[in-house]
Amino acid sequence: MKPAVEITFEQIRERAYELWERNHRPEGFEVEFWLLAERELRRERAAGRGEAGGDPGSRTGRGEPGGS
Repeated sequence: MKPAVEITFEQIRERAYELWERNHRPEGFEVEFWLLAERELRRERAAGRGEAGGDPGSRTGRGEPGGS
């Protein structure tokens, strides 16, 4: 079993910003985008190690604040 790779503050910040932009930059959803970014990155890392956690490549828009 490989050791867990740490997700950095910068990686989460960049992903949260991408999500925010993709959702037309809504105001007041900073925490939601941060948590969503962290969750996505953790799932991607888990999938890369062969752990359960769903398909990180499927993005249906559910759970994304301000998504349409």
